[in-house]
Amino acid sequence: MFKFKKDRTGDVPADPGMDAIEGAPPGEASSEEDFHQLSEEEVDAILRKYDKEASYRKMSGVWKYVIIAVSITFTLFQLYMTAIEQLPAQQWRSSLLCFVVVLVFLLFPAGKKLPRNTMAWYDILLALGAVFCWGYIILNYRDLIGRIANYTQLDMIIAVAGIILLFEACRRVVGIPIMIITGCFLLYAYFGQYMPGFLNHRGYSVTRICTRMFYELEGIMGTPIDVCCKFIFLFILFAAFLEKTGIGGFFIDLANAVAGFAAGGPAKVAVLTSALEGTISGSSVANTVGSGSFTIPMMKSLGYKPEFAAAVEATASTGGQIMPPIMGAAAFLMAESIGVPYLEVVKAAIVPAILYFSGVWIIIHLEAKKLGLRGMKKDELPKLARIMKERGHLLVPLIAIVYFLVAGYTATIAALMGIIFSVVASLLKKATRLTPKEFLGAMVDAPRNMLSVAVACGMAGMIISVVTLTGLGLKIGAGLVELAGGSMILTLFFTMIASIILGMGTPTTANYIITSTITAPAIIAVGVLMDMPVPMIAAHMFAFYFGIVADITPPVCLAAMAGAAIAKSRPVMTGVVATKLAIAAFLIPYIFVYNPEMLMVDTSFPQVLFITCTSILGMVGIGSALEGWFFTNSNILERLMMLGGGLLLIDPGLLTDAGGAALIAASALFNYSKKRRHAHQQKPA
Repeated sequence: MFKFKKDRTGDVPADPGMDAIEGAPPGEASSEEDFHQLSEEEVDAILRKYDKEASYRKMSGVWKYVIIAVSITFTLFQLYMTAIEQLPAQQWRSSLLCFVVVLVFLLFPAGKKLPRNTMAWYDILLALGAVFCWGYIILNYRDLIGRIANYTQLDMIIAVAGIILLFEACRRVVGIPIMIITGCFLLYAYFGQYMPGFLNHRGYSVTRICTRMFYELEGIMGTPIDVCCKFIFLFILFAAFLEKTGIGGFFIDLANAVAGFAAGGPAKVAVLTSALEGTISGSSVANTVGSGSFTIPMMKSLGYKPEFAAAVEATASTGGQIMPPIMGAAAFLMAESIGVPYLEVVKAAIVPAILYFSGVWIIIHLEAKKLGLRGMKKDELPKLARIMKERGHLLVPLIAIVYFLVAGYTATIAALMGIIFSVVASLLKKATRLTPKEFLGAMVDAPRNMLSVAVACGMAGMIISVVTLTGLGLKIGAGLVELAGGSMILTLFFTMIASIILGMGTPTTANYIITSTITAPAIIAVGVLMDMPVPMIAAHMFAFYFGIVADITPPVCLAAMAGAAIAKSRPVMTGVVATKLAIAAFLIPYIFVYNPEMLMVDTSFPQVLFITCTSILGMVGIGSALEGWFFTNSNILERLMMLGGGLLLIDPGLLTDAGGAALIAASALFNYSKKRRHAHQQKPA
């Protein structure tokens, strides 16, 4: 969704002072290849390989202007619908799907190897077919409502055609995994009477399945598409305007100024940049390639191994999906799914996100200390005061969105105000001022960035429809409960595995919908069984977290593979290292299920602050145990004490916090004493 470009002043912001490398201490610089900054062509090639959204056509001539016209019309239509007048749900949602599917066929060729500068005749026919199918709903929605369960043969033919078109659009812009998953659910709806055990149900006819999926508000046009109409498009448009102002370069410069000089500076820059990106981004792979094309070569040049450099960027970029306020658009879907205000989801995500990035930062710091890596020279890094003076106003739109959300306005109003403030803030400085071409460019980019999200939401709507039609959610929940023998920890473990598998190769929005629909009910069911009620937001957040880390968990770790392509490292080993760096993401969800206070559920600000501080200290212990380093190399006993102390501190509670702090303090004391002894022994007589 979000891609970096050069800073508006003409500099390349993410590669500050490569002259510093010439004077790097021994062991910090490697081959000239490590200094290589990827060209736009190389970045584009990697993105196209690992991110299907990047494989769009780049047309010229008449078709270029047709696509521009359709995209701008789509943007204006959405702005009109949200800000001025709303059509009935069937018309609005089918209109959005019509624009989306048409643009998919106009922008994305049928295969990777097909040229991206020509328009195929069959894609024109498919686009016209999409207009006909969804136009049929737009023009006849009242009649269609009146004949629910009594559809005509023509209705059936159009429904089948529309579903096939959506499947083909999904194959092109999202990928095959979610196609297969959705197809399996549709087959399950039909063959239910042949299913074994608790999966058995009476089965439904092809006509019932297809018409429900296509015409009713419990299928393709279900809640996920409704959220796309009301919220997601606006926030993607907001991100598109911000990108045109050059905020990507500002984020990288800001991170360099804050952390570039520290031990392992470039790696910490990657973490900070990706955390900032998370406020506006929706793709782990795009984040990894966008910022990684700058940060990974810098990390390698200062002595980090290729696998570690790639893993840092992939892990940090994946963390962008759990970073409030947007969370890869999942926050909006979560709010709608569990029936809570959007701001409640944002609040719940804050502490886990802080702990995630703190965990990555701590391991990076310890790795840098262990390897003796230093940061870049301060005099060759951007100056914080100058950055804020020249481009600090670019933060105004982000501040505005947070203000309107906290003030109690709807997410729609907050997004609209964010868009307005983005345009106004850009005018404050000549270097960031949007030209008419860039303004229109944002209106063209937003629909293109929307395509994968909307198509995935349409496919996920069918999954939800089958789950509710057949009662599959409760059945799977009951099955997991039975498999776990009523044990909460085993249920969480099985849910984790299921979420990681279901999340492989799927975008954030579809990822959340699939994992939460299938696995969250199991967690809630076990909580009821054990008289330990689990808040719905905790169950949904648990499924969401483990669906997201599928992007860095081998074997299908797309973000790690994209980072490995930049670093020229081993993809699977990069995924293994990324999994270690993201250890917080594998621990924290278990903690907030048992202790929802971490999600700001029924707690106060002082309690949240205390939980955050003790949990960060706990991440220090866990990071030290994984790295085998604190002040110096740690032995097995010290590492076990650090690990035990870290786990106790992450689990909120006075007794666990006291015990964890004591273990970490004791281990740190032993480690420091050992360092002093070694230093004394090496001191010349």
